[in-house]
Amino acid sequence: MALYEQQSLKIYNSMSGDKETFTPINEGHVGMYVCGPTVYSNVHLGNCRTFISFDLVFRYLKHLGYKVRYVRNITDAGHLENDADSGEDRISKKARLEQIEPMEVVQKYTVDFHNILHRFNNLPPSIEPTATGHIVEQIEIIKTILENGYAYEANGSVYFDVLKFNKDHAYGKLSGRAIEDMIANTRELAAQSDKRNPQDFALWKKAEPQHIMRWPSPWSDGFPGWHLECTVMSTKYLGEEFDIHGGGMDLKFPHHECEIAQGEAATGKSPVNYWMHANMLTLNGKKMAKSTGNFILPEDLFSGDNDILTKAFSPNVVRFFILQAHYRSVLDFSSEALLASEKGFNRLMDAYYAIDELAVAETSDADLATWKQSCYDAMNDDFNSPILISKLFDAVKMINSAKEGSLKITSEDRDELKSSMKSFLFDILGLTDAVETNSVDTDKLSGTIDLLIKLRAEARMNKNFALSDQIRDQLLELGIQLKDGKEGTTFSIN
Repeated sequence: MALYEQQSLKIYNSMSGDKETFTPINEGHVGMYVCGPTVYSNVHLGNCRTFISFDLVFRYLKHLGYKVRYVRNITDAGHLENDADSGEDRISKKARLEQIEPMEVVQKYTVDFHNILHRFNNLPPSIEPTATGHIVEQIEIIKTILENGYAYEANGSVYFDVLKFNKDHAYGKLSGRAIEDMIANTRELAAQSDKRNPQDFALWKKAEPQHIMRWPSPWSDGFPGWHLECTVMSTKYLGEEFDIHGGGMDLKFPHHECEIAQGEAATGKSPVNYWMHANMLTLNGKKMAKSTGNFILPEDLFSGDNDILTKAFSPNVVRFFILQAHYRSVLDFSSEALLASEKGFNRLMDAYYAIDELAVAETSDADLATWKQSCYDAMNDDFNSPILISKLFDAVKMINSAKEGSLKITSEDRDELKSSMKSFLFDILGLTDAVETNSVDTDKLSGTIDLLIKLRAEARMNKNFALSDQIRDQLLELGIQLKDGKEGTTFSIN
């Protein structure tokens, strides 16, 4: 029996506003699409939170035994600034600023995106299609929507007729917005008067003479609307109806609303069963965004080369910090929060590595079956990673009690505890084995601390207690606690 048959997973569906029991369209198989990045600049930490959140979803579904096809697109056809009806193509603008080809911009920042997610230990998606690689399919779906009467051509551009669509369908059902209050939010460059209604959005836009990225179509040399690419690529690789569609909360309207409309207009079917939206990462209480300058790049975070934090933090710690909040909640980024996460992460790792050293007994006081199911219960409750982490800290208490001799554990239970901790820490949460991946750094750190312990011992022998206390206290400030015992001084990293 597959693990997914033993666990009842519930997912919060943005469409219904409720947690719903997850039942895939095809038993044992999951189709999941997540909106990927527009590659015109370095990916910032707020973007990374979304992709780490859906990496958790991907990992857990795989852990449960589902065969998952995870599709995440690359938007390389350009976005207009603010995704509005007017403005400048972001990729073309960057190309002019750097005096390179648009596809050089795309390549440069796609590589950066992949490198950063690799450092966060994100699994690659099953398929990573690009917008420019699916221009033909986008033109074909526009033809279908035109034939079905839900779009119109005007001066070389093609627009989706929202008001006409709304007569037969419910436009706005995902975001809960009244159609009268909606304002078009597309990639159109000019000529707003071409639209019949302000709510209409572009499916194809005729390119102005200065527009670099353009393709031939039956209507004009131009480029597809932003919303169209996700409709095309999700249905091409997952079918006209699929299980999960994810993205940032800011994409719910208009992007995902337009995706639903395009899918229904083309096929007559509602494309997605479960809509999932990750919430934002804030900095100084405000949303992280490239447009406002209120953001931090992961590389600056890892190196410590920034004016926001007191020190550098590893990708492991940053990932752990992100997963300590539920994906649907707002998470505020600060040096204090990261320092606390670092201490918590090190406590978990210390406990995990201590399991092999636990003394075993004939009987066990630990109720591992109940603890393990409580971990699954957390993840089954809409991927509740903070509750899972709290359950892992319950295991830390168990391990420490066993170390102190106040809790008995059998050899079998010790092995089961090690195996379960490994699954939840590394396979599901996607943290990395710090000892294995950072063995060189760990050796250097241990050697440095051992040297300081020797210097402290010499200071004490010379009755220089001021220096001895200074070494101990300053190490403690860095999270390194010295422990004096009969056999000498040892240390632990808190």
